Amino acid sequence: MLPFKLIPSFKDYIWGGDKLKKFYNKNTEMETVAESWELSSHKDGVGIIGSGKLFGMRFDEFVKKYPNSIYKGFNAENDFPILVKLIDAKQNLSIQVHPDDEFAEVYENSNGKTELWYILDCEPGSYLYFGFHHSISPEEFERRINQNNITDALRKIYVKKGDVFFIEAGTIHAIGQGIVIAEVQQNSNTTYRVYDYGRIGKDGKQRKLHIEKAKKVTRLKRAKLYEPFDFEHIETKLFYEKVLGECKFFKVRYLSLNGEIRVLNLKKIFLSYLCIEGNFILKYKKNIIMNIKKGDSVFIPADCPDDIFLSGKGEFIITTV
Repeated sequence: MLPFKLIPSFKDYIWGGDKLKKFYNKNTEMETVAESWELSSHKDGVGIIGSGKLFGMRFDEFVKKYPNSIYKGFNAENDFPILVKLIDAKQNLSIQVHPDDEFAEVYENSNGKTELWYILDCEPGSYLYFGFHHSISPEEFERRINQNNITDALRKIYVKKGDVFFIEAGTIHAIGQGIVIAEVQQNSNTTYRVYDYGRIGKDGKQRKLHIEKAKKVTRLKRAKLYEPFDFEHIETKLFYEKVLGECKFFKVRYLSLNGEIRVLNLKKIFLSYLCIEGNFILKYKKNIIMNIKKGDSVFIPADCPDDIFLSGKGEFIITTV
Protein backbone atom coordinates (compact mmCIF):
# COMPACT_ATOMS: atom_id res chain seq x y z
CA MET A 1 0.00 0.00 0.00
CA LEU A 2 1.42 3.40 -1.01
CA PRO A 3 1.34 6.46 1.27
CA PHE A 4 -1.58 8.86 0.99
CA LYS A 5 -2.72 12.24 2.26
CA LEU A 6 -5.60 12.69 4.66
CA ILE A 7 -8.30 15.34 4.50
CA PRO A 8 -8.96 16.38 8.10
CA SER A 9 -12.17 16.88 10.02
CA PHE A 10 -12.56 20.49 11.19
CA LYS A 11 -14.04 21.77 14.46
CA ASP A 12 -15.30 25.35 14.89
CA TYR A 13 -15.36 25.49 18.69
CA ILE A 14 -16.01 29.00 20.07
CA TRP A 15 -12.44 29.49 21.33
CA GLY A 16 -10.78 28.86 17.95
CA GLY A 17 -9.24 31.30 15.47
CA ASP A 18 -8.13 31.51 11.86
CA LYS A 19 -4.42 30.61 12.05
CA LEU A 20 -4.91 27.06 10.74
CA LYS A 21 -6.48 28.53 7.61
CA LYS A 22 -3.92 31.31 7.24
CA PHE A 23 -0.71 29.50 8.09
CA TYR A 24 -1.42 25.76 7.75
CA ASN A 25 -3.30 25.76 4.44
CA LYS A 26 -6.58 24.45 5.83
CA ASN A 27 -9.21 24.71 3.11
CA THR A 28 -12.63 25.08 4.68
CA GLU A 29 -15.55 27.49 4.57
CA MET A 30 -15.58 27.62 8.36
CA GLU A 31 -14.66 31.10 9.59
CA THR A 32 -13.25 29.71 12.84
CA VAL A 33 -11.14 26.56 12.89
CA ALA A 34 -10.34 25.56 16.46
CA GLU A 35 -9.14 22.05 15.65
CA SER A 36 -8.10 20.13 12.59
CA TRP A 37 -8.27 16.36 13.20
CA GLU A 38 -5.43 15.32 10.92
CA LEU A 39 -5.33 11.58 11.57
CA SER A 40 -8.65 10.37 12.87
CA SER A 41 -10.99 7.42 12.68
CA HIS A 42 -13.04 8.70 15.64
CA LYS A 43 -16.79 8.81 15.07
CA ASP A 44 -16.87 12.49 16.07
CA GLY A 45 -14.58 13.48 13.21
CA VAL A 46 -13.42 10.91 10.66
CA GLY A 47 -10.69 11.84 8.18
CA ILE A 48 -10.97 11.17 4.44
CA ILE A 49 -8.25 9.75 2.21
CA GLY A 50 -7.17 12.66 0.03
CA SER A 51 -4.89 11.13 -2.59
CA GLY A 52 -4.10 7.93 -4.45
CA LYS A 53 -6.26 5.02 -5.55
CA LEU A 54 -8.39 5.13 -2.39
CA PHE A 55 -9.23 8.83 -2.72
CA GLY A 56 -12.51 9.62 -0.97
CA MET A 57 -12.56 6.59 1.35
CA ARG A 58 -13.29 7.27 5.01
CA PHE A 59 -10.28 6.53 7.17
CA ASP A 60 -12.29 4.36 9.57
CA GLU A 61 -13.34 2.23 6.60
CA PHE A 62 -9.72 1.95 5.52
CA VAL A 63 -8.71 0.74 9.00
CA LYS A 64 -11.29 -2.06 8.88
CA LYS A 65 -10.64 -3.05 5.28
CA TYR A 66 -6.82 -2.98 5.40
CA PRO A 67 -5.76 -3.98 8.94
CA ASN A 68 -2.29 -5.07 7.78
CA SER A 69 -1.68 -1.45 6.74
CA ILE A 70 -1.95 -0.52 10.43
CA TYR A 71 0.38 -3.28 11.56
CA LYS A 72 0.60 -7.04 11.16
CA GLY A 73 -1.92 -8.71 13.44
CA PHE A 74 -4.01 -5.57 13.98
CA ASN A 75 -7.59 -6.53 14.81
CA ALA A 76 -9.91 -4.69 12.43
CA GLU A 77 -12.61 -4.69 15.12
CA ASN A 78 -10.45 -2.56 17.42
CA ASP A 79 -10.26 1.23 17.41
CA PHE A 80 -7.42 2.86 15.54
CA PRO A 81 -5.09 3.66 18.47
CA ILE A 82 -4.32 7.38 18.11
CA LEU A 83 -5.65 10.75 17.00
CA VAL A 84 -3.45 13.60 15.72
CA LYS A 85 -4.66 17.22 15.73
CA LEU A 86 -3.70 20.79 15.05
CA ILE A 87 -5.19 23.22 17.57
CA ASP A 88 -5.50 27.03 17.37
CA ALA A 89 -6.45 28.65 20.67
CA LYS A 90 -7.53 32.23 19.96
CA GLN A 91 -9.09 32.21 23.43
CA ASN A 92 -8.32 30.20 26.56
CA LEU A 93 -9.62 26.66 26.52
CA SER A 94 -11.63 25.44 29.49
CA ILE A 95 -9.87 24.06 32.56
CA GLN A 96 -10.33 20.36 31.92
CA VAL A 97 -9.28 16.81 32.66
CA HIS A 98 -9.48 13.48 30.85
CA PRO A 99 -10.16 10.02 32.32
CA ASP A 100 -7.89 7.00 32.04
CA ASP A 101 -8.84 3.84 30.17
CA GLU A 102 -10.37 2.09 33.18
CA PHE A 103 -12.72 4.96 34.08
CA ALA A 104 -13.59 5.81 30.47
CA GLU A 105 -14.50 2.23 29.64
CA VAL A 106 -16.97 2.04 32.53
CA TYR A 107 -18.53 5.51 32.32
CA GLU A 108 -18.11 6.50 28.66
CA ASN A 109 -17.68 3.24 26.75
CA SER A 110 -14.56 4.76 25.22
CA ASN A 111 -10.80 4.96 25.55
CA GLY A 112 -9.12 7.19 28.08
CA LYS A 113 -7.10 10.17 26.94
CA THR A 114 -3.40 10.70 27.49
CA GLU A 115 -1.89 13.28 25.14
CA LEU A 116 1.27 15.08 24.07
CA TRP A 117 1.52 18.72 23.00
CA TYR A 118 4.16 20.25 20.75
CA ILE A 119 4.07 24.06 20.69
CA LEU A 120 4.10 25.12 17.05
CA ASP A 121 3.67 28.83 17.62
CA CYS A 122 2.65 31.24 20.34
CA GLU A 123 2.08 34.93 20.86
CA PRO A 124 4.28 36.82 23.34
CA GLY A 125 3.22 36.15 26.92
CA SER A 126 1.22 33.01 26.08
CA TYR A 127 0.86 30.42 28.81
CA LEU A 128 -0.93 27.18 29.62
CA TYR A 129 -2.04 25.42 32.78
CA PHE A 130 -0.46 22.08 33.70
CA GLY A 131 -1.64 20.35 36.87
CA PHE A 132 -1.52 21.78 40.40
CA HIS A 133 1.44 23.75 41.73
CA HIS A 134 0.87 22.15 45.14
CA SER A 135 -0.96 19.05 46.31
CA ILE A 136 -4.52 19.81 47.34
CA SER A 137 -7.23 17.94 49.20
CA PRO A 138 -10.54 16.87 47.67
CA GLU A 139 -12.18 19.50 49.88
CA GLU A 140 -9.97 22.30 48.54
CA PHE A 141 -10.54 21.10 44.98
CA GLU A 142 -14.31 21.26 45.41
CA ARG A 143 -14.17 24.59 47.26
CA ARG A 144 -12.11 26.23 44.53
CA ILE A 145 -14.46 24.91 41.87
CA ASN A 146 -17.44 26.36 43.73
CA GLN A 147 -15.65 29.68 44.26
CA ASN A 148 -14.47 29.91 40.62
CA ASN A 149 -10.82 30.29 41.62
CA ILE A 150 -9.44 26.90 40.58
CA THR A 151 -6.86 28.60 38.32
CA ASP A 152 -5.14 30.02 41.42
CA ALA A 153 -4.08 26.48 42.34
CA LEU A 154 -2.84 25.52 38.88
CA ARG A 155 0.71 25.53 37.57
CA LYS A 156 0.94 28.37 35.06
CA ILE A 157 3.67 27.89 32.46
CA TYR A 158 4.78 30.45 29.88
CA VAL A 159 5.58 28.72 26.62
CA LYS A 160 7.79 29.07 23.57
CA LYS A 161 7.90 27.39 20.18
CA GLY A 162 9.22 23.84 20.40
CA ASP A 163 8.13 23.17 23.99
CA VAL A 164 6.75 19.69 24.69
CA PHE A 165 4.17 18.74 27.32
CA PHE A 166 3.05 15.22 28.19
CA ILE A 167 -0.45 15.26 29.69
CA GLU A 168 -1.28 11.99 31.42
CA ALA A 169 -4.93 11.11 31.94
CA GLY A 170 -6.06 12.64 35.23
CA THR A 171 -3.86 15.75 34.92
CA ILE A 172 -5.90 18.96 35.02
CA HIS A 173 -4.82 21.33 32.24
CA ALA A 174 -5.74 23.99 29.70
CA ILE A 175 -4.23 25.57 26.59
CA GLY A 176 -4.01 29.35 26.87
CA GLN A 177 -4.91 31.91 24.23
CA GLY A 178 -2.44 32.66 21.47
CA ILE A 179 -1.03 29.14 21.26
CA VAL A 180 -1.00 26.79 18.25
CA ILE A 181 -0.10 23.19 18.98
CA ALA A 182 0.21 19.79 17.39
CA GLU A 183 -1.46 17.25 19.64
CA VAL A 184 -1.01 13.50 19.65
CA GLN A 185 -3.46 11.60 21.83
CA GLN A 186 -5.29 8.38 22.42
CA ASN A 187 -8.28 7.89 20.16
CA SER A 188 -10.81 9.54 22.44
CA ASN A 189 -13.01 12.63 22.60
CA THR A 190 -13.85 12.50 26.30
CA THR A 191 -13.24 15.75 28.15
CA TYR A 192 -14.51 16.84 31.57
CA ARG A 193 -14.72 20.62 31.95
CA VAL A 194 -14.01 21.95 35.42
CA TYR A 195 -14.13 25.70 34.73
CA ASP A 196 -15.00 27.62 31.55
CA TYR A 197 -14.84 31.32 32.46
CA GLY A 198 -18.64 31.51 32.37
CA ARG A 199 -18.66 31.37 28.57
CA ILE A 200 -21.84 31.14 26.55
CA GLY A 201 -22.06 28.47 23.87
CA LYS A 202 -23.61 28.74 20.43
CA ASP A 203 -26.95 27.71 21.91
CA GLY A 204 -27.00 30.83 24.09
CA LYS A 205 -26.44 28.87 27.30
CA GLN A 206 -23.40 28.47 29.52
CA ARG A 207 -21.31 25.53 28.36
CA LYS A 208 -21.79 22.36 30.36
CA LEU A 209 -19.36 21.45 33.13
CA HIS A 210 -18.63 17.90 34.32
CA ILE A 211 -17.72 18.46 37.94
CA GLU A 212 -18.70 15.13 39.49
CA LYS A 213 -16.78 13.03 36.98
CA ALA A 214 -13.83 15.42 37.12
CA LYS A 215 -13.62 14.99 40.89
CA LYS A 216 -13.36 11.23 40.42
CA VAL A 217 -10.52 11.28 37.89
CA THR A 218 -8.36 14.34 38.72
CA ARG A 219 -4.95 13.74 40.29
CA LEU A 220 -4.67 16.12 43.23
CA LYS A 221 -0.93 15.81 43.83
CA ARG A 222 1.50 18.49 42.69
CA ALA A 223 2.12 18.13 38.97
CA LYS A 224 5.52 16.95 37.85
CA LEU A 225 6.62 18.80 34.76
CA TYR A 226 7.44 16.70 31.74
CA GLU A 227 11.20 16.87 31.33
CA PRO A 228 12.40 15.13 28.19
CA PHE A 229 15.34 13.06 29.34
CA ASP A 230 18.09 12.06 27.00
CA PHE A 231 15.80 10.75 24.28
CA GLU A 232 17.42 9.20 21.27
CA HIS A 233 18.35 11.59 18.48
CA ILE A 234 20.13 11.39 15.16
CA GLU A 235 21.92 14.25 13.40
CA THR A 236 23.51 14.23 9.94
CA LYS A 237 24.18 16.86 7.28
CA LEU A 238 20.75 16.14 5.78
CA PHE A 239 18.49 15.80 8.79
CA TYR A 240 18.00 16.05 12.52
CA GLU A 241 15.58 13.69 14.24
CA LYS A 242 14.72 13.36 17.92
CA VAL A 243 12.11 11.67 20.07
CA LEU A 244 9.68 14.18 21.61
CA GLY A 245 8.02 11.65 23.88
CA GLU A 246 6.78 8.11 24.17
CA CYS A 247 4.46 6.08 26.34
CA LYS A 248 2.50 2.86 26.00
CA PHE A 249 0.00 4.61 23.73
CA PHE A 250 2.22 6.39 21.18
CA LYS A 251 5.71 7.49 20.18
CA VAL A 252 6.28 10.98 18.75
CA ARG A 253 9.35 12.24 16.89
CA TYR A 254 10.45 15.53 15.37
CA LEU A 255 12.22 15.59 11.99
CA SER A 256 14.03 18.51 10.37
CA LEU A 257 15.10 17.71 6.81
CA ASN A 258 17.11 19.51 4.14
CA GLY A 259 17.68 17.07 1.31
CA GLU A 260 16.45 13.57 0.50
CA ILE A 261 16.07 10.54 2.73
CA ARG A 262 14.58 7.11 2.43
CA VAL A 263 11.41 6.58 4.46
CA LEU A 264 12.41 3.58 6.55
CA ASN A 265 9.74 1.66 8.41
CA LEU A 266 11.75 -1.16 9.91
CA LYS A 267 9.12 -2.13 12.49
CA LYS A 268 6.39 -2.32 9.83
CA ILE A 269 3.96 -0.22 11.83
CA PHE A 270 2.02 2.71 10.37
CA LEU A 271 3.59 6.16 10.49
CA SER A 272 1.85 9.54 10.55
CA TYR A 273 3.84 12.40 8.98
CA LEU A 274 2.43 15.84 9.82
CA CYS A 275 4.25 18.62 7.95
CA ILE A 276 4.67 21.65 10.21
CA GLU A 277 7.02 23.65 7.97
CA GLY A 278 8.32 23.63 4.42
CA ASN A 279 7.61 21.83 1.14
CA PHE A 280 8.44 18.27 0.10
CA ILE A 281 7.91 15.64 -2.53
CA LEU A 282 7.40 11.92 -1.93
CA LYS A 283 8.69 9.51 -4.56
CA TYR A 284 8.17 5.84 -5.29
CA LYS A 285 10.56 4.20 -7.78
CA LYS A 286 11.73 7.72 -8.75
CA ASN A 287 8.18 8.77 -9.64
CA ILE A 288 6.54 11.58 -7.65
CA ILE A 289 3.45 10.28 -5.85
CA MET A 290 2.64 13.47 -3.95
CA ASN A 291 3.64 17.02 -3.15
CA ILE A 292 3.59 17.91 0.54
CA LYS A 293 3.19 21.37 2.01
CA LYS A 294 2.91 22.86 5.49
CA GLY A 295 -0.18 21.51 7.22
CA ASP A 296 -0.44 18.29 5.19
CA SER A 297 -0.96 14.98 6.95
CA VAL A 298 0.51 11.90 5.26
CA PHE A 299 -0.21 8.31 6.27
CA ILE A 300 2.58 5.79 5.68
CA PRO A 301 1.01 2.30 5.79
CA ALA A 302 2.76 -0.53 7.61
CA ASP A 303 2.89 -2.52 4.36
CA CYS A 304 4.37 0.38 2.39
CA PRO A 305 7.18 -0.53 -0.06
CA ASP A 306 10.74 0.10 1.09
CA ASP A 307 11.75 2.31 -1.84
CA ILE A 308 9.90 5.48 -0.80
CA PHE A 309 11.95 8.69 -0.72
CA LEU A 310 11.15 12.04 0.90
CA SER A 311 12.90 15.18 -0.28
CA GLY A 312 12.63 18.89 0.51
CA LYS A 313 13.31 21.35 3.29
CA GLY A 314 11.23 21.71 6.42
CA GLU A 315 9.92 19.90 9.47
CA PHE A 316 7.61 17.03 10.44
CA ILE A 317 5.95 15.58 13.50
CA ILE A 318 6.08 11.79 13.10
CA THR A 319 3.80 9.57 15.17
CA THR A 320 3.37 5.83 15.57
CA VAL A 321 2.55 3.31 18.30
